[in-house]
Amino acid sequence: MAEKRVNKVVLAYSGGLDTSIILKWLQTTYNCEVVTFTADLGQGEELEPARQKALLLGIKPENIFIEDLREEFVRDYVFPMFRANAAYEGVYLLGTSIARPLIGKKLIEIAEKVGADAVSHGATGKGNDQVRFELTAYALKPDVQVIAPWREWDLRSREQLIAFAEQHQIPIAKDKRGEAPFSTDANLLHVSSEGKVLEDPAQEVPDYVFSRTVSPEEAPDKPTVIAIDFARGDAVAIDGVQLSPARLLARLNELGRDNGIGRLDLVENRFVGMKSRGMYETPGGTILAVAHRAIESITLDRGAAHLKDQLMPQYAELIYNGFWFSPEREMLQALIDKSQEFVAGTVRLKLYKGGVHVIGRSSPYSLYDQDLVTFEEGAVAYDHRDAAGFIKLNALRLRTLGQRKRKLGL
Repeated sequence: MAEKRVNKVVLAYSGGLDTSIILKWLQTTYNCEVVTFTADLGQGEELEPARQKALLLGIKPENIFIEDLREEFVRDYVFPMFRANAAYEGVYLLGTSIARPLIGKKLIEIAEKVGADAVSHGATGKGNDQVRFELTAYALKPDVQVIAPWREWDLRSREQLIAFAEQHQIPIAKDKRGEAPFSTDANLLHVSSEGKVLEDPAQEVPDYVFSRTVSPEEAPDKPTVIAIDFARGDAVAIDGVQLSPARLLARLNELGRDNGIGRLDLVENRFVGMKSRGMYETPGGTILAVAHRAIESITLDRGAAHLKDQLMPQYAELIYNGFWFSPEREMLQALIDKSQEFVAGTVRLKLYKGGVHVIGRSSPYSLYDQDLVTFEEGAVAYDHRDAAGFIKLNALRLRTLGQRKRKLGL
């Protein structure tokens, strides 16, 4: 229940049934003024209905905030993360995780602007999002009160939620009266699906779950060849056409969708302690991840590249767990961004039936020296005879250990 008296609360509001119920519940439970914030992160939905629904539920026009955050989302969150090649548990490109700190930041900015003393979200008590929203909120406004209705109210079933909505004249779409076969979360980077029909990890994901990609089997029989240009680790152009961050990712999404790229069936370890099965579609992000590694392969020094790979799991876990605004994530980001100074050039890719294949890479800052690696004679910078001493020095400790084993008869 309430920690203290709440006068005004900013709610992360989608306009859907659940957050509309939360809006009315906040009004009736806390007897407070509610401000709604709806973010356009490229989820592909018209947001004007959210404004109309908020007005219908009694929210003053000046208390309804709808912001187009697509460029900020990709430029300041997605791209920095991709500079790190971040993938949680080696495969998940963190599409939901990376959106939460931006939404949380905007909630706090609006709270400061309108003088609210609390913020609220619709994340459940079993998921990771509650952690991400709240860690962000407390990092940016330590004295803020966070209201998490799913941890407070006694509405435990779909029937109870529907009854609450009917009691308070909240419009209910026909397709919302029954249990949804699965839940989704979408933004410009990905769409995630989980729950209900996806809960058994032994069962294949039904075809109707997929919304952003054609199946690899139905993708064109002819490959699509593209070129992506990079500057300081960020993609800046496709096939020579310069694009803003959001427009570039949207274009990669189109290419990935048409070629069946970016599907991931994953059982992951949630921060709150349980395992969860989800299906993720990240078409453009999957292409971008492969391309970025390819341009790094010729522009990053071995030591820098290997250090990045060592740090990546920790960096990815920080984002997954909600610590975007932590000092350790910011420290790692500074190191990562330093490594990207000369990560520039062009990567050519072949997209074909779910696969992303590198077919060429070039850079004015390339460290690849064909004279050094050629099997032909003529390389003057490398003397084959130098390798003998190099090997003996590196073998010294192994030979010493081997001698001890012989003496002991091991």
